Amino acid sequence: MATVVQLADGFSPQITLNRGGLGGQRFQIHLFPNEREIWQKSLIIPAGIAGVSAMVLLLQLALRLRETLRLKAAPTEETTTNVMSGVVGAAQSRVKKHIDNLGGPVIFAFRFARLLCCLALLGLSGMTVVELGTQHGLRSSDRWTVLSLCGVYGYTVLLSLVSILAGQSLSRLACRHLATVLVFTWIVYGYRDIWPLATFTLSPLDAAEGWRFWVKFGILSTAGTVIPLTSPRQYIPVDPKNAKVPAPEQTASLLSLILYFHLDPLIMKANRTSHLKLEELPPVADYDMTKHLVQHSVSHLDPFRMRKQRHMFWGILIVFWKEWLTLIVMLLIQVLTLLASPVGINNLLRYIETGGKDAIIRPWVWISWLFLGPVVGSVVLQWYCFIGMKLSRRLQAVLISLIFDHSLRIRVKAGEDSSTSGSSRPSASVTPDSASVVESTEGGSASESVSDETTVGTSAESIDSSAKNKQKAKTKADSSQKEASPSFLPAGEKSKNFAGNLNNLVTIDMDRILNAREWINLVVMTPVQVAISVWFLYSVLGWSSFVGLASMIALLPVPGYFASLTQSLQKEKMKKTDMRVQAVTDTVGVIRMIKLFGWEPRMMDQIAQKRQEELKIQRRYQILNLSVTVGNFTIPLFTLLATLFTYSVIMKKELTAAKLFSSIAVFDLLRMSFSSVTMFIPMCIKGKVSLDRVQDFLRNTELLDQFSAVKKTGCEVAQSEASREVIGIREASFTWTNETDGSGTLGSSRRRFTLRIEDELTFKRGGINLIVGPTGSGKTSLLMALLGEMHYIPSGSNSYISLPRDSGVAYAAQESWVQNETIKDNIIFGSPYDEERYRKVIRQCVLERDLSLFDAGDLTEVGEKGITLSGGQKARITLARAVYSSAEVLLLDDILAALDVHTSKWIVEKCLSGHLVRGRTVILVTHNVAIARPVADFVISLGSDGRIASQGTLDMALAKNAKLLKQLNTETEVTERAEHEVDPVEPDIQATSNDRSGKLVVEEEIAVGRVGWPAFKMYLQSLGGSYPVLFWTGCIGGLSVVNVVFAVQVWFLGLWASQYEYRDPQDVHVEFYLGGYAAMLLVLTFSFSAAWIAWVFGGIRASRKLHEELIESVLRSTLRWLDKTPVSRIIARCTQDIDAVDGGVTGNAFALIDGTLDILSRLLAIIAYSPIFSIPGAVLAVFGGWCGQLYLKAQLCVKREMSNAKAPVLAHLGAALAGLTSIRAYGAEEVFKEESIRRLDRLTQATMTFFNLNRWISLRLDVLGGIFASGLAAYLVYVANPQASNIGFSLNMAVGFANLILYWVRNVNSLEVNGNLERVQQYLEIEHEPKATSEGVPPAYWPASGHLKVVKLSARYSEDGPNVLHNISFEVKSGERVGIVGRTGSGKTSLTLALLRAIITDGNVYYDGIPTDTINLDALRSNITIIPQIPELLSGTLRQNLDPFGQYDDAVLNDALRAAGLFSLQSQKDEGRITLDSEIASGGSNLSVGQRQILALARTIVRQSKILILDEATSAIDYATDSVIQRSLRNELGRDVTLLIVAHRLQTIMDADKILVLDAGRIVEFDTPRALLQNPQGSLHALVEESGEKDVLYDMAEGIPSS
Repeated sequence: MATVVQLADGFSPQITLNRGGLGGQRFQIHLFPNEREIWQKSLIIPAGIAGVSAMVLLLQLALRLRETLRLKAAPTEETTTNVMSGVVGAAQSRVKKHIDNLGGPVIFAFRFARLLCCLALLGLSGMTVVELGTQHGLRSSDRWTVLSLCGVYGYTVLLSLVSILAGQSLSRLACRHLATVLVFTWIVYGYRDIWPLATFTLSPLDAAEGWRFWVKFGILSTAGTVIPLTSPRQYIPVDPKNAKVPAPEQTASLLSLILYFHLDPLIMKANRTSHLKLEELPPVADYDMTKHLVQHSVSHLDPFRMRKQRHMFWGILIVFWKEWLTLIVMLLIQVLTLLASPVGINNLLRYIETGGKDAIIRPWVWISWLFLGPVVGSVVLQWYCFIGMKLSRRLQAVLISLIFDHSLRIRVKAGEDSSTSGSSRPSASVTPDSASVVESTEGGSASESVSDETTVGTSAESIDSSAKNKQKAKTKADSSQKEASPSFLPAGEKSKNFAGNLNNLVTIDMDRILNAREWINLVVMTPVQVAISVWFLYSVLGWSSFVGLASMIALLPVPGYFASLTQSLQKEKMKKTDMRVQAVTDTVGVIRMIKLFGWEPRMMDQIAQKRQEELKIQRRYQILNLSVTVGNFTIPLFTLLATLFTYSVIMKKELTAAKLFSSIAVFDLLRMSFSSVTMFIPMCIKGKVSLDRVQDFLRNTELLDQFSAVKKTGCEVAQSEASREVIGIREASFTWTNETDGSGTLGSSRRRFTLRIEDELTFKRGGINLIVGPTGSGKTSLLMALLGEMHYIPSGSNSYISLPRDSGVAYAAQESWVQNETIKDNIIFGSPYDEERYRKVIRQCVLERDLSLFDAGDLTEVGEKGITLSGGQKARITLARAVYSSAEVLLLDDILAALDVHTSKWIVEKCLSGHLVRGRTVILVTHNVAIARPVADFVISLGSDGRIASQGTLDMALAKNAKLLKQLNTETEVTERAEHEVDPVEPDIQATSNDRSGKLVVEEEIAVGRVGWPAFKMYLQSLGGSYPVLFWTGCIGGLSVVNVVFAVQVWFLGLWASQYEYRDPQDVHVEFYLGGYAAMLLVLTFSFSAAWIAWVFGGIRASRKLHEELIESVLRSTLRWLDKTPVSRIIARCTQDIDAVDGGVTGNAFALIDGTLDILSRLLAIIAYSPIFSIPGAVLAVFGGWCGQLYLKAQLCVKREMSNAKAPVLAHLGAALAGLTSIRAYGAEEVFKEESIRRLDRLTQATMTFFNLNRWISLRLDVLGGIFASGLAAYLVYVANPQASNIGFSLNMAVGFANLILYWVRNVNSLEVNGNLERVQQYLEIEHEPKATSEGVPPAYWPASGHLKVVKLSARYSEDGPNVLHNISFEVKSGERVGIVGRTGSGKTSLTLALLRAIITDGNVYYDGIPTDTINLDALRSNITIIPQIPELLSGTLRQNLDPFGQYDDAVLNDALRAAGLFSLQSQKDEGRITLDSEIASGGSNLSVGQRQILALARTIVRQSKILILDEATSAIDYATDSVIQRSLRNELGRDVTLLIVAHRLQTIMDADKILVLDAGRIVEFDTPRALLQNPQGSLHALVEESGEKDVLYDMAEGIPSS
């Protein structure tokens, strides 16, 4: 045979073949340079590989031996590996332990099978050597070649033995060398004997061996490819001493890892259950855990540990160099695979056109390229995405962890006082703990639509309810005391809300940084792909390809120009969106006030107007975006037209199907390359800016002195001057910022505040130290200085600051800080649990009654920012945390501020004087000197200039400070008055529950299964509007024309190319075909534009309608529903989900319809040419649909869990920022870091699975598409035998059809997984109050008086709940003042809500003679005004609060303010006075409670309601404000105004016309005060007799004025 001759002759330049009808034909092989030598001597390569492997192995063993000798004390390999298998019982055999050490019996079985294969290969090679030894005429080089193969197989046998007998480390090393040698040997044999089968000109070189060769090749394939690909991999933990549960990707075989088979069990499980929980998802691989990643990267990214300061980008490259290198390799391979289909189509069609003449490679090879190209390309692309996703998640975990760690080092700076300057504007933005309402979408597109400066949320309210000095009632001046809302400023940054900026860093900026990883695509893939594509086009079309390339480059700026216009329009749109979001946020934040005032219709109109302005911009943006879309759609077609014109008209060349259809594919690749440039460059620029922002934060944020790299004061803290037991400061100054670093902000008076200790201040150990002084004197600053929070400036060598921390320090901030944990966890705060001590703390901090109100007791979760607790409850929990701790030093910052007088006295008498505090050093900042006076051992009085006015006893302080003495006398009087409260104020708990789980708010609705049809139906109906038939005809009709014409256009080009097969080139009418192509191009453009515009108008219509319905639904909701639904969740529906409907939902729905029509048109085109392929097409569709169903079910579960896992990361960051000072004071930084890492790992667990599922479906659908395209090609070539142009057309349709299936499934997934429509629909079906009707409009004259008559009124909070009011009947004449009194739970608040029909009622209420149940709610509530205990205000100016709808002029508003008493509390010279133009923060959080009550009273006067309900809470305000409000109520209201006062103090109501006494929801008494006091058995008489001011109350009832 010819092969034997070749082996014997060795280097014969010519080979004689006797096969395939080519007998005697001599030819020369043209594969590679010097091919004959490579071809004949290729069997030497395995021996060379084995030799290199052996040398490398010996070198590795030598290095390991050297390391072992150097570290003699190090444990042996067996010891280390036995640690790994420590779970194995001692009774197991040594063999069993060894097998487990190697990875288990399965891995051992694979290795043993490979040993058998290597032995078989050695035996077969030995037989060949023996046979060749009997032949004569063989050259010695040939014998040595065969002997070298025996040596190779012997070497593999040795390696196989080592792999199953040696220890773990050496075994793994041997396996790597063994796999390398075997796979190279397999490649050599494939080149010699498999590749020739794909050609017409070659035959296998080793075919002379007959069956023995094929057996040998099969065994070699098994050992070299099958076993390495299918054998499970051994789990090697990153930390052998702390092995984790391995992730499936760590133990899956290479084949399973590449094809994602390891996800199959998860997907099947998801389809068998309704919902997968996070714990059921695959665990995070230990090398992806945040702790490991941070340890691995901090030396390159953390500025505190970097040896050399360089840009973070280089650090990221160094840390993740393996991932970047893998991405580069994958991109280069992907470039080659993308050209596989064009090359395959070109050669296949050329083979058909020439009838196989001069063909070397068989057509089935090119057909297989149509399968292998896309499949291998998909494998490479999915691996690129897999590694890229891992890189992104790892980088995200590292950066967020670094940001969090660094945030624990920053200095807390006092923010500017928002009410001391008329020009200052309060900020209503939030910390990241409520940032879950602004979820950043995975991927790049969503984050780009979010403004850098925008955060959505509401400010935390500060309840100032103690009797403080008058200045405190006027302003929240000392904002340095407000730990929950400081302004943390990076050096040089102008933002006033550092917490909001930090939120942007970990959300928007983080997304942009992760998306910018595609810079590698720009640098590597795009240039290579363009170069190869141009080379291919030039080889096919000659220099006409450069014309097409030039036209594409020339036209690309056009969509780029329009894209720049859309970006500027997008900025304008974001401004409108911000205005709408702010309006919605403010409205939802004070929704109770809006409902009780009957403002719902007008607020809906205001929001609708802002929404309309936003949608106008949105419509312009979408229509302008059409130009970009049309440009990207038509530029490739114009380019192809220019190229074909040049080639056929100018160059006078014949256009063949092979040239045409391969060129179309490559031009599409070029278009994708250039489009990627326009897409990726902005992403990379944004990523660079965001990375710079992160770097600026990590390097330039001002830190505490202990973390500052350079002490710019030039002096260290002289701790040696102070005894270790001394708590004090000597000769030092403290500022909120190190002004020498340039980080101070001009115009911020607070930031220039300096605390000066000019002599020595020493606190009394073991006693209670009071820090007193006027507002802004630096009381909180003194605590911050002790804690090291302020910048320390020593005055000399004797200076020191000392706060011993060995025995522990506890800190309670004035703005109480609680975590989103249970009450018990907040109190214990990581300390050991002591039941007896815990119970004593609960009692001494007055928490017993509060816990009894919660069904879950101390296991009640407090929610984000303590949303389920009142201000007083949070203050007492914060105090309890400090008291429960074992700390010897307690720093308490105005803990009495949020407590009423009764509670404050209890705290002082039972807690601060109790045995749990006795002997500990307490430093207490307080305004309430009168209450704290009995326990004060040492008093430090501060002056307004930040200096110590006095220190010593309280009498010494009073003697030196007249203002302090006056304040003490006033507070003593207020305290005595408060002793006689009949019902101490207890702010309502915001949400309750009937179960005992501790969940005070309803769990957010997590839908299970698929997104329902009703949600889509709601959206589709909204799209159509009033003319659904016309709309859908226009959209679907236009898109149908687009897809049909597009298919016809490709066919038309094929028809043009086919003309050259039958006609002389001179007879082909080129102009006709070019004109027809251009005409169809115009039809395409027009049809697509018409369909797009119609869809844009429909989308705008749907967005407007859904937004209106959602806002109306929320505003019409019941108070009960609002009680159990957090505000942040409502805001999320009205902002985040509506934004998704505006953008993502509308775009995905359009793409889904377009993709569906495109798939149908292509499938019909394929079936038209190959009817039999309707069956494979149907099978493909069914199988693809089945895979899509499996995928969607699993992805929905994972997406929901991922969303739930993301919010806690942001919440934890926000909570840590809010309590930064407390965390550092307690020394709990490491605990919070560990918790942050745990939450990041949970997010990674969901995120990894989410993206891996995308890889799973993408790969399977690409394989299906490759099978379909290659199957169609095989049928057309070997069975149907149509024209080349028809084959090209069919293949073009088939390849596009296959790609569109994945595109279609992804669009369906986007619509379903995001679930925004479903979330909106849920809030359209909540509990609602009755709608307004035309019958419910009252007469124009109503109400003419404030007459009120109640007949048998009963009320309950829910349909199935118990009655809280029982058959109440009473009558109030117009103009009467009626006091409503009763103990807690008697039904006072319920009665006020029942009068407003805010809860479910039975019976009748007549207002001015008309039953209120016949009147629309907005009309009723607009004519009754209620002033609650803590009034709420809208964000904006004071004018907008008094007159939200612009109905009155300024004179009326100023008269109302004057009548309400505001001007009597402030002078015209007061710089911080409140005017109509003063800015009010959301909820009025920048005003004191007293100021809010005065403004609420002014709003009442403006409204001129005939009935006023006052839920009095005067114990929460100072004496002066209380007097002003009471005087205004008596003198400034009209005589026909009926006043109902829910009283908490008897003095307030004893001069009323009548008093109504409630008990358990029933009227006990109702008469004049004088009449009720004459009844010795009456309830009011009993209350007055119990009071300490009985005589005063009797005089008031008799009408005798008090002195």
